Amino acid sequence: MTIDAPLDMRPTTAVPPAPANGLLTSPILPTLLNLALPNAIAMVGTTLVAVAETAYIGRLGTEPLAGIALVFPFVMLTQMMSAGAMGGGVSSAISRAIGAGNRDRAADLALHAAMIGACAGIFFTVTMLIFGRAFYTLLGGRGGVLEQAMQYSHVLFSGAMAIWLVNTLASVVRGTGDMRIPSVTLIGTALVQIAVGGALGLGLFGLPRLGMAGVAAGQLTAFTLGAIFLIWYLVSGRSRLALNFKGFKFQRDMFFDILRVGAVACLSPLQTVLTVLIFTKILAGYGTATLAGYGMGSRLEFLLTPIAFAFGVASVPMVGMAVGAGLVTRARQVAWTAGIAAGIAVGAIGLIVAAMPSLWVSLFTSDPGVTAAASSYLVWAGPAFAFFGMGACLYFSSQGAAKVGGPVMAGTARLLIVGGGGAWLASAGAPAWTLFALVGAAMVVYGLGTALSIRLTRWSK
Repeated sequence: MTIDAPLDMRPTTAVPPAPANGLLTSPILPTLLNLALPNAIAMVGTTLVAVAETAYIGRLGTEPLAGIALVFPFVMLTQMMSAGAMGGGVSSAISRAIGAGNRDRAADLALHAAMIGACAGIFFTVTMLIFGRAFYTLLGGRGGVLEQAMQYSHVLFSGAMAIWLVNTLASVVRGTGDMRIPSVTLIGTALVQIAVGGALGLGLFGLPRLGMAGVAAGQLTAFTLGAIFLIWYLVSGRSRLALNFKGFKFQRDMFFDILRVGAVACLSPLQTVLTVLIFTKILAGYGTATLAGYGMGSRLEFLLTPIAFAFGVASVPMVGMAVGAGLVTRARQVAWTAGIAAGIAVGAIGLIVAAMPSLWVSLFTSDPGVTAAASSYLVWAGPAFAFFGMGACLYFSSQGAAKVGGPVMAGTARLLIVGGGGAWLASAGAPAWTLFALVGAAMVVYGLGTALSIRLTRWSK
């Protein structure tokens, strides 16, 4: 006769515990820095592409330089919408699903995100091919300058889907907490763009000199290759998400999960572009030297933006996973840590150039009028860079929590202050320094308004 062992003494098969999610348990600041570094490198690389493009377009002549100035706001809008706004919505939805332990949902969200990116790219292609000439004419494009802009625009926006797919799929991978692959992809894309665009635009190495069309073809080629690589990476099983094409079904709630963050966040790039366009139009009435000085000062602001974005993009999966797991207190700690770090990093540089503007201005000009205007801009706006950096970073953190309305409203306030206040000052004949001080005040309002909105908004799973 055999005697059954007591139930609690019977041998059992050990089930290995699920691997811990480091983004939910690791110390916040070191983890943020580890995630932010590859993003910063990739974004600086993207910025250097703009510098390189400007350099070899300058060799094509004055009209091409003026033409690219007309197209640039729309290129910037495409990039900011696909990478920062809708991309943030994609990373947010995926990271919240992973934080809640639902990787199947995260994989399905990735496929829905790809469809959104493809459709948005087609929309940009159709819009710019049909209305591009009207947009550039509205901005003042005429004659040869307009034709140069159209040569670049037609080629570039014919492949807008590639740009959207690269940034959308990179955001999918970032949503899993992997910042390395998106950064490597963007750096590779930047290198290909510089090499191919320069070679085709200037006719190097025996290639035909295609001018502006060749420069745009470089960007189109680079992003097409980047999109192909990211598709391969996600489909090959090497990513942290196992995509299931056979069991895929269209689900309206998944589109809504992405769009309720990404679509609202798309208002922020629109506000940024409008702010730049309106303020540039206002300053044009103050003369060439003042306008050039503002452009020189704002260029530094543009180069500092990747620092804030690096911390912000790094915070999205950390906040999203924490919210998905119900760790709302940790999610808020991540957001505040990222915002303060970005504010300190950007603000320190702002204070240095405000105290010694010649460190930056002397790199570009020795013209007394331009130097005076640029120095005045940095003196008045530089101390406010910290608030801009903090606000831009917290905007991304709020995407992780799917609570982006407040930061968008803060951006609206900045637009109204710069547009309305600038127009009033210009009509009153106020000196240029008052306009620069207004820009600084608008940055302070944006940063504090974003922080206040996050403080007052209830975050929950």
